[in-house]
Amino acid sequence: MADDDTPASFSSPACFLHEVDPAYSGLPGPLDLQAWTDVSRWRKNERERLIAARLAVPAELRAAQGEAIAAGALAEIGDVAGRIVSAYWPFRGEPDLRPLLKQVADRGGHTALPVVVEKGRPLEFHLWREGEALSRGVWNIPIPAEQRPCQPDIVLAPVVGYDPSCYRLGYGGGFFDRTLAAMPARPRVIGLGYSAARLATIYPQAHDVPMDLIVTEADIIRPQADVSTVRALT
Repeated sequence: MADDDTPASFSSPACFLHEVDPAYSGLPGPLDLQAWTDVSRWRKNERERLIAARLAVPAELRAAQGEAIAAGALAEIGDVAGRIVSAYWPFRGEPDLRPLLKQVADRGGHTALPVVVEKGRPLEFHLWREGEALSRGVWNIPIPAEQRPCQPDIVLAPVVGYDPSCYRLGYGGGFFDRTLAAMPARPRVIGLGYSAARLATIYPQAHDVPMDLIVTEADIIRPQADVSTVRALT
């Protein structure tokens, strides 16, 4: 597993668009700008707290939890033959899915990585498998050296935090939400994170897109039925 204290050469996006008006990031903002400001501030604080907490977990324990998360995700995916699974490169204590990608390829599936094109635009997905060349993309994110765009059948998304309705607290750039909203056919989207990252709610806004399920080292979380969306802090 990569050293989390070293500036990442291969990482998930570390973007801070949550600090500005949502219109700047290309996402529709809530009608109440004050509510958005309150939610944004709360999310920023929770994001920092949760990242610090997971980095404080001993590396050996975090690695074991990551293996359990990967195994749970692979079981949820099921038969991968002929299907495209997109994952991510581990960053700041995220579960390491590189072994999972190898297993997908070994079982006849195809693997891909997300590519940040630029701020305010959806991610692209490009085919990549272990052993193939990587290059450095926007914000130093790893991207396949050979551009082979694809539409994944399954997207594995890292979560900084999550709630019982499977809304995901990410890094604040809105990339996954924007991407899922723009895709012609929605893939199955599985959020991956640690059970300690569970929140009562992330205060979902109009642009937030829930995951189909969340896999942690302890359990599988599926969206609760009849849970109303919370639009602002109360």
